[in-house]
Amino acid sequence: MSGSSLDGLDIAYVQLQETAGKWTYEILQADCPAYDAGWITRLSNAVHLPAIDYQLLHTAYGHYLGQQVNVFIDKYQLHHQVHLLASHGHTTFHLPQQKMTAQLGDGAAIAAVTGLPVVSDLRAIDIALGGQGAPIVPIGEKLLLPGYNFFLNLGGIANLSFSQPEKHIAFDVCPANRVLNLLAEKTGKTFDEDGQLAATGGVDDVLLEKLNGLDYYRKTYPKSLANDFGTGLVFPIIEQDKLATADALRTYTEHIAVQIAKAASDLLAKEKAINERDKTHSLLVTGGGAFNRFLVERIQERLQPLSIETAVPDQQLINYKEALVMALIGVLRWREEYNVLSSVTGAGRNSINGALWLGGEA
Repeated sequence: MSGSSLDGLDIAYVQLQETAGKWTYEILQADCPAYDAGWITRLSNAVHLPAIDYQLLHTAYGHYLGQQVNVFIDKYQLHHQVHLLASHGHTTFHLPQQKMTAQLGDGAAIAAVTGLPVVSDLRAIDIALGGQGAPIVPIGEKLLLPGYNFFLNLGGIANLSFSQPEKHIAFDVCPANRVLNLLAEKTGKTFDEDGQLAATGGVDDVLLEKLNGLDYYRKTYPKSLANDFGTGLVFPIIEQDKLATADALRTYTEHIAVQIAKAASDLLAKEKAINERDKTHSLLVTGGGAFNRFLVERIQERLQPLSIETAVPDQQLINYKEALVMALIGVLRWREEYNVLSSVTGAGRNSINGALWLGGEA
């Protein structure tokens, strides 16, 4: 799994078991080899490449992914223990309105390098069926993480899920770490650890209002965001105001908290759960942003009036929840069972996503 924050490649070795419809999991090993500067540049600039260079990068990145899997297998002595690889790849283009999404990382190349069966292209059928192709993590939340009403992933993009017995709803809320990290880079840091710098700044109300007024936030779900919404639209808006970096970080942190609280409130109202004021809802926070204590505190403060309590799990689940779910999606594809939910994406029906590549000899 490679996220929009470009911090590295999440690899998890997962054991999954299903008994009478109940799934359990164990993350046995996990690692996040960081991208070097060359790969960060190549992945960041991929959307601007000519077609032939883009396809060559798709192939080269697939071989790179296969090599990294082999290194991981060697490191943890997993030879002859890995039965299936599920690869999300790295999202470049995401245009669901035009029934198109693209992830770098050729599945055939991964299978050739590793000699293992590979499931890739995990969003394609949903997109073809008119869905958003995102988020796809909710199938894992539904099957692997019972006991919560809400799930919040704070990655490069923040997305929110709401679980009910009859359906599961999820959508992208707003850019998160990708924009915060771009702001932190102005101080020479790759990220604002614990939100310490943001905590020293002040909220600029004019900028906050401008950000909250963006058209995307008025759209109803299902909906999803491409990476360039944060880098190409939101970040330049912040830059135009020429704020001190601490104030820009503080304002954008508040923007994330406001939009998450608004999204949760809209979900409760639309799903007719808002009247359950005596009921406390539970929200699980994962993704790299879960380590940003100041951001989590601001989100908690904004969610308090909605009687939503937040929980931050152990570090392994925070870091590798998405990789865990990609493993599940791959296994469901292998079993030919639905692995993307139409109630989340707005597609015409639930679907079985993933292209299967057999890397070993017959």
